[in-house]
Amino acid sequence: MASYSETAAGGAAANEKTVQALWVRWAILALLAVGALIAFVDRTSISSALAVPHFKAHFHLSNLGRGWINSAFFWSYAAMQIPMGWVVDRYGVKTPYTICFVLWCAASALTGLTTTLTALIVMRLIVGAAEAVVVPASYRWIRNNFHEGQSGTAVGFYMLGTKFGPAIGAPVAAWLIAAYDWRAMFFITGGVGLVWLLPWLFMVKNDLPKKADMAAVRAKASAVPMKNILASPLVWGTLVVNFCYNYFTFYCMTWMPAYLVEQRGLSLEKMGLYSFFSFAGIAIVALVAGWTADKLIARGGDAVVVRKAFVVAGFLVASTVILGARATNVGEALFWNVASLSGLGLATANNLALCRLTLIPKPAVGVVTGVQQVAVSLAGMVAPILSGWLLDVSGGYQLPMYVIFAFLLLGAVTTLFVLRREWAPKVPDGVVI
Repeated sequence: MASYSETAAGGAAANEKTVQALWVRWAILALLAVGALIAFVDRTSISSALAVPHFKAHFHLSNLGRGWINSAFFWSYAAMQIPMGWVVDRYGVKTPYTICFVLWCAASALTGLTTTLTALIVMRLIVGAAEAVVVPASYRWIRNNFHEGQSGTAVGFYMLGTKFGPAIGAPVAAWLIAAYDWRAMFFITGGVGLVWLLPWLFMVKNDLPKKADMAAVRAKASAVPMKNILASPLVWGTLVVNFCYNYFTFYCMTWMPAYLVEQRGLSLEKMGLYSFFSFAGIAIVALVAGWTADKLIARGGDAVVVRKAFVVAGFLVASTVILGARATNVGEALFWNVASLSGLGLATANNLALCRLTLIPKPAVGVVTGVQQVAVSLAGMVAPILSGWLLDVSGGYQLPMYVIFAFLLLGAVTTLFVLRREWAPKVPDGVVI
């Protein structure tokens, strides 16, 4: 029989391993957040270039043309979402993410070499296709490593990367353009990101299934058929909610720099600063709101009710964007510009935890996330083009912001009435998940 000291030593060793595993898990989540940050920097840096007269003249871009350039990324991004979800459900996270990461960083850097509009669009299409892996892979990893009581905090922590990416992307891109030129900006932002691969390759375990296990992995990944996913009213509701949420955020990523410079008269440097405040605000609020919701759920609150309350509140606070659109005073307009996007952070982590984790059967997380990302991509395609067209038609930014207001209200109503547990995708009888 083991002595008391041996038992105590064994317990201490086990506890130490548990703590170490916990630190590793959060460190990898931090890596995923940084990976998302890099993706968003490479995705949104072009919006600062589109506010530069020399860049517009070089490619002969109209307002509608600028909208098409901002939208091009999302054509391939949308097309690859479901395939990428399918891939990570069957082949793990590490290998697909690594390959795609190298591809999008290289394409982003090579954008600095483009001399024609066609070449510019091709580079944006490559970046979009490769970055399609980011969200399905990240949520697959979070679903595998965090339970419901931690998912809001985990998603909020991860979302720091997705929001600080555009937060620092605009000012960094603006600074690089001012200090050098738009070509150097693409070279630097695309190339520097490759440093991220070093900790990723060494810290993350290879989760590519062995050949002997592949049949079982494929069977588990197919436990919830696509027909059940597409038959779910909840899934269609999440498409509407994600479109409405992302219409606003993609407008801010693509047109906010031009709005602040052209309508509110800010310099390129000040534009970058206010863009940073807006996206930093949504990132911080998202983390706090996700953590708060987790605490309420841990104290006995219903996960669906709690998260829906935060999502609806976020949409309603974000709708104050209309006050910024109507403001005649620059200071007031800038305040509502920051406050509305920051307020949307109440919805950010809780919406994603609700739509991609809480209400979705575990085997289908990658594919459902891919399906939902199609709606996200659609918002990314529609917001820049529609906003550019409305800008041309109306001659100002008020009308584009009124459309944002309408979508935010639609998102709140859909969350309230359609995101219901009983409408989630059905797992076939007899299937154990």
